[in-house]
Amino acid sequence: MIIGILALQGDFALHQAVFNKLEIESVQVRTPRELSKCDALVLPGGESTTLVKLVKKNNLETAVKNFGREKVIFGTCAGLILLANKVINQPISPLQILNITVERNAYGRQRESFIDFIDLNSTFEIKNFEGVFIRAPKITQIGEGVKILASYKNSPVFVESERTLGATFHPELTNDTRIHRYILDKIKDTL
Repeated sequence: MIIGILALQGDFALHQAVFNKLEIESVQVRTPRELSKCDALVLPGGESTTLVKLVKKNNLETAVKNFGREKVIFGTCAGLILLANKVINQPISPLQILNITVERNAYGRQRESFIDFIDLNSTFEIKNFEGVFIRAPKITQIGEGVKILASYKNSPVFVESERTLGATFHPELTNDTRIHRYILDKIKDTL
């Protein structure tokens, strides 16, 4: 199993460190050719408008969409924004892979970033997970086929639809690997 991590901008190295800790091979992805060698893809947090531009500049838009039809994709923060069907407060064109609507920076700017416990659903044995929210988006609408895996103050923060998963927070910034292990289980189910 090889996990690709989109390495155009953002905190891709932190996701790679988690997979290293779990002894799972991961590679940094910057081109469609590199993506084609992967069994799954992580879209990391970063700056969403920059990430969208770089995906297009590197000819990855179609490659990522096609990849998502067959394999697991997991987006965190800006990566989630990139996966969404619609972004309501920013004129960017997301990939429309995950049937959700999001609002960028919904909790405020950098200084309003925070850490608080989120509630994982019954899929997880332990329900509390430390959520790190940095200029985090908010999922404002859930479309058909999207399952809520975790909530924060009754708002969805971790969702999945078939092979696509997204989190508004940064699980890679904690020592808790449950979210990444859940992603690995999803990948194993598709291999």
